[in-house]
Amino acid sequence: MSAAPKFREFEFGITRAVKEERDGCVYLRAEQALQAYPERMTDRLIHWAKERPDQTWMARRNAQGEWVHITYAEAWAKSQAIGQALLNHGLSVDKPLAILSENSLEHALLMLGAMTVGIPFCSVSTAYSLMSQDYGKLRHVLETITPGLVYASDYAKYGKAIEATVSKDIPIATNSIALRADSMPATIAFDSLIATKVTPAVHAAMQATNGDTIVKFLFTSGSTKLPKAVINTQRMICANQQQIYQSMPSIFDIPPVLVDWPPWNHTFGGNHDFYLVLFHGGTFYINDGKPTPQLIGETIRNLTEIAPTIYYDVPISFEMLATEMKTNAALRKNLLSRCRMFFYAGAALAQPIWDSLYESEEKELGYRIPMTSGLGMTESAPFGLFVTNVNVKAGDLGLPAAGLELKLVKHGDKVEVRYRGPNITPGYWKNPEASKEAFDEEGFLSTGDAVKWIDESNFHLGLKFDGRVAEDFKLSTGTFVSVGPLRAKLIAAGAPFIQDVVITGLNMREVGALIIPALIPAKKTLGLPTEASYSEVATHPKLQEAMQKMLTSQAATATGSASRIARAVVLTDPPNIDKGEITDKGSINQRAVLNHRAALVEALYADAAPMQLKP
Repeated sequence: MSAAPKFREFEFGITRAVKEERDGCVYLRAEQALQAYPERMTDRLIHWAKERPDQTWMARRNAQGEWVHITYAEAWAKSQAIGQALLNHGLSVDKPLAILSENSLEHALLMLGAMTVGIPFCSVSTAYSLMSQDYGKLRHVLETITPGLVYASDYAKYGKAIEATVSKDIPIATNSIALRADSMPATIAFDSLIATKVTPAVHAAMQATNGDTIVKFLFTSGSTKLPKAVINTQRMICANQQQIYQSMPSIFDIPPVLVDWPPWNHTFGGNHDFYLVLFHGGTFYINDGKPTPQLIGETIRNLTEIAPTIYYDVPISFEMLATEMKTNAALRKNLLSRCRMFFYAGAALAQPIWDSLYESEEKELGYRIPMTSGLGMTESAPFGLFVTNVNVKAGDLGLPAAGLELKLVKHGDKVEVRYRGPNITPGYWKNPEASKEAFDEEGFLSTGDAVKWIDESNFHLGLKFDGRVAEDFKLSTGTFVSVGPLRAKLIAAGAPFIQDVVITGLNMREVGALIIPALIPAKKTLGLPTEASYSEVATHPKLQEAMQKMLTSQAATATGSASRIARAVVLTDPPNIDKGEITDKGSINQRAVLNHRAALVEALYADAAPMQLKP
């Protein structure tokens, strides 16, 4: 019998739960109570500005590749000036700040400045301005929040979108020199905001904020309808940071250092990561790299230079880093030097990637770094569930954070998890119907996520993911197809060629699949140049052969029609953001893909379907 693998020392804060059953539902909460937390995140900024005035809070590379730093003392001073400027422009909850920008130092300061004086802001997905052709979602966002000021990091980039969607009477702030069209008001220089003279009005506005004060609006991805504006309050954010701390206390023995790219319009990057650093007095290095062929090199560059104490990312990025670490000793040494935890979110992490990371860690350190995960959503700020031990498997979610109550409700053949706690949103901005529908009669938020026990004989191990309630369907035979677990198996079996899979078969006799190739690892494995097109990768004979072998193997182990992929096709064109098929963080919207590729799905079930793979 082989010895158990050795892991870097790590303390899990929540390992036991209290379980109750009543009225046909199961209620689950952490045995540990939620401890006190600040009333507002502004208090943490002020604290660190006094305790660590010269420590770097935020840094980003400039055009010359040099790191530009902002200290805690500078952040507090500039936040007050920006807050004063926003007050001077008459901004309020009904006229908030809209931010059109990538992650940047200016973006970060605007977030702090608005929060300081209790003016809500909305970091808008850059894709709505830069990738969209019709600006439909951007228009919807702006019509929903009715901003009193719009910030654009670069008017040359965002000007076309602004002029198509922003009312002519709304001022535009920018740090570029470009002028708006003659028909639009003049722009405001960002530098003038941080040069604003601070008056007692800033302190008064800050003192008027409390746990109920709205900090921001974060828009959902709009999986089935237009995106909804999730209200994020001071209480939600502060409580959630305390929940994160109590779930993994040992990683905060030293101030956290993050090298981070997830966009701030999304709750993972804009809440979980951004406020984690501020809460604990750490340092945030903005990573301008992304898990794409063009930008992964920048991520590798940054991680070779800056050693994070925690590393958060999505599975596709971990896949790229795992491949790179096999041969890049400098990356392996620096990234692993003081990292206490890896955390993935957004999709399933294939076991071969997991194994590759462990192999590099054991080669470099002699032990493994805990790989963790959990479950959350925009409406939960986002941290909800977290794994309870280092022996985590793909799909494990663990136990609820301290102070968060779970309600497990039977939903057909599935069990839906619902949330209630101080980190849960009070609702959706200007959408009372959606707010009412989101909560049940006991005040629990309906998530749509399905779960099951990791071990039914030991509920202290917690829960694992079982797909989405709405994703599952029945074949024409009446057989129920559980999409989540089937999808995860295919992604794992198809590594390194598969990024994601969309399962088909509603009201059909057989289950099918639309396969979305993983470009970077596929190109490397196939020996294709980095500039090879999406279609070249998808139609490559070796990839098609690998997918055929995977389906044949999968069919041989299937236990019935609901778990057997009878036909599949590799998509030859990428998911489309304007059609809602892909979110700005790269996750796939299953329903949107099926809706917009109905003709392909129909062809898939025809006898003469092009490029059809069969077991």
